[in-house]
Amino acid sequence: MVRLEQFTTGVHTVVSRMRALDGAWPEHDGVAVFNRVYLAVTQEVDRRLDAGYFPDPRAAIALDVRFAERYLAVAEEGPVPACWRPLFQFRRHPGVRPLQFALAGINAHIGHDLALAVVDTCRTLGCEPAGLEDEFERVGDLLLSLEERIRDELMPGPDLLQLADPLTHLLGAWSLERAREAAWSAARALWALRHLPDVAEEFGRRLDAAVGFASRMLLTPLPH
Repeated sequence: MVRLEQFTTGVHTVVSRMRALDGAWPEHDGVAVFNRVYLAVTQEVDRRLDAGYFPDPRAAIALDVRFAERYLAVAEEGPVPACWRPLFQFRRHPGVRPLQFALAGINAHIGHDLALAVVDTCRTLGCEPAGLEDEFERVGDLLLSLEERIRDELMPGPDLLQLADPLTHLLGAWSLERAREAAWSAARALWALRHLPDVAEEFGRRLDAAVGFASRMLLTPLPH
């Protein structure tokens, strides 16, 4: 029987890879901004695994690792899909604020990668998406903490962020909760299409492009 301690090495590995990236990039690099927030959330997943937060730890670990690997494959010099392209193109743009970089990364990762990670996990564990729903929801609760962390750490103070600030309108145009709900629907659709590879591939391409378009809007340069 494989012990849970052995199984969790996958989480430790992705945390180590994120730390290595954090040390390799300048602090204000746009991808580095997202990486720091994602690293903190992944470390929190690791802590909650140790605390027994997840009803099925192995499913939670598999989902967390497959999810992280989608981002790491891009960040570690892999091909950059459409959903991530705007962040990598604008990562050093002086007119884009840190909060925008973080939101664009979250949009790409949740809007596109999460759906594919659910499918990856179902294949790994030999289960249907319904078998991951509890873990998906619990990981989703932690992702909401990601948004809270970003707002706490990257949001300008109330004296700087006025109602007329364009950043206020960007924040109101995007919702993590809606993105998560859409990711679950996309995962179920991709799973249902798994025996129709041509249709599934087209669905995936369109999802990638649509998420990339939203990321590009989030990265619109703003006056400071």
